[in-house]
Amino acid sequence: MKVIVCGAGQVGFNIAHYLASENNDVTVIDQRPELIRKISDTLDVQAVLGYASHPTVLEQAGAGDADMIVAVTHADEVNMIACQVAHSLFNVPTKIARVRNQSYLQPVWANLFSRENMPIDVIISPEIEVARAINRRLQVPGALEVIPLANDKVRLIGVRCSEECPLINTPLRQLTVLFPDLNIVIIGIVRQGRALVPTPDDQMLCGDEVYFVVDTSHTDRAMSAFGHEEQEARRVLILGGGNIGLFLAQQLEATHQGVNVKVIELERERAEYVAKTLHHTVVLNGDVLDPEILDEANVRKVETVVAVTNDDETNILSALLAKRFGTKRAMALINKNTYNPLVSTLGVDVVISPRAITVSTILQHVRRGRIHAVHSLHEGFGELIEADALETSPLVGKPLKEIKLPNGVLLGAIVRDGHVISPRGNTVVQTDDRVVLFSTAEAVKKVEKMFTVRLEYF
Repeated sequence: MKVIVCGAGQVGFNIAHYLASENNDVTVIDQRPELIRKISDTLDVQAVLGYASHPTVLEQAGAGDADMIVAVTHADEVNMIACQVAHSLFNVPTKIARVRNQSYLQPVWANLFSRENMPIDVIISPEIEVARAINRRLQVPGALEVIPLANDKVRLIGVRCSEECPLINTPLRQLTVLFPDLNIVIIGIVRQGRALVPTPDDQMLCGDEVYFVVDTSHTDRAMSAFGHEEQEARRVLILGGGNIGLFLAQQLEATHQGVNVKVIELERERAEYVAKTLHHTVVLNGDVLDPEILDEANVRKVETVVAVTNDDETNILSALLAKRFGTKRAMALINKNTYNPLVSTLGVDVVISPRAITVSTILQHVRRGRIHAVHSLHEGFGELIEADALETSPLVGKPLKEIKLPNGVLLGAIVRDGHVISPRGNTVVQTDDRVVLFSTAEAVKKVEKMFTVRLEYF
C-alpha cells in the first residue's frame, strides 16, 4: 500500500515507522529540514521537504498513485487542505486528517466534512480520544490501560503486579484451575521495559505489567484476582484546563454524577472559559506546581489526580507532588518516549500516551480484511485486533488445538450471539464469530490474511 504521511512530528513519525516496518511504500512530507533529516536517517521511507498542502509537493510525494493520505501536521487547516487537494487533483481514495480545533467539530457543522464539501474520510481529534481513554481508566481503578472491544462485551486491561498480587510466581496454565469460571486470557507481559508474549509455563513476577483480555462482566473479579480492589474515585483533580482537561471534566460531569471534580489552570483567561463551560466543576486559576494551589484544591483528600498540561515535565512533577501530599493515584500525560521507563519507578501510577492513542485510531483504517478495531500496545510491541471470522478463514471449523496459529498470535476471546467465550483447546470458531486476538508486529500481515476474503470464495 502506498501511503503519504503529512507531518513528521511525533505522531507522523510513529505512523511512518509502523507502516514502513510492514513493507508499505511510505512518503513523509514536512516543511522542517531537521525533521526531514531525522526521518531520512532513521526510517526506510521517502522524505519530501515542503508544505503538505501544496499540489506540487503532493505530486512530488507520489499522490498520483497513493492509496491513502494521513495528514497530521500541527496546523488543522494544512491537514484539511492537504486532504482536499489529494481528493480533487489526485483522487486519493482514503483521506485521514487530525483536526484539533473544536470549532470545526461542533455537531452543528457536521456537514463540513461531507464528500461534497471537504471530502475527508476520517477525522481524528486526539484530545477527545485521550480524554475518553483517561475516563475508561478512571472507571476501572488500578488499571494502567482499559480498551473496550466487541461493543464493550470484552475488555483489554493492563495492570501492574505488586507484592500483594496473589498471582505472582504462578504458571499461567494454572489460572484456569484457580479460576475456572473467569473468562480471562493473558496476552502480554512487560518486564523491565521488555515486552513478551507469554507461554503457558511463564509466571508473572512482582513489577510486571500484565495485559489480559476479559469478559467485561468479569472485570471486578479479574481485578480482585490481581490484588486490585480499589474503589472508583469520588474526588478527582485535573491539572491543566486545555482541551483534554476540559473534555475529561465534561465527560465526568455527564457520566459520573456523584463525582467531585476540580480543575487547576494557569492562564486566567482560559480558566475563566473552562469555568463558564463546565456546570458543576470548581476551576482554580494557578500553577499546578504551587503547593498552596494544590492545598486550596484539597489535594490530600483527592483519590485521583490527572495531570494533562501541555508540558511533560510539569505533568510528571505535579503528579509526584500530588502523591507526596497524599493523593492515592496519579496519572500523567507524557508525549516523550524517553520518560516512560522512569515514570513508574518514580511513583506515577498511570502513563497516558496521546501518540499511542492517535496511532491506534489511524491503524484501524489501514488494516485490511473484516477488521473492526485495532489497538497498538506498548510502543509497537503488537496489536490487539477485533475481527469477524469469515467462512474461508483458517480459524473456522476446527478445534483451536488443531490450528497452527502464527508465532506471536494469541486468541483472547470469541463473541458469539452476544455471549463471550474464553478460547480453550476444544473451542471451535464459527463463521461470523467476533474474534479478539493479539498479534506481535511481525505477525500482523499473517493475521490480516486470516480475515481477508479470498477470491475463490466468490
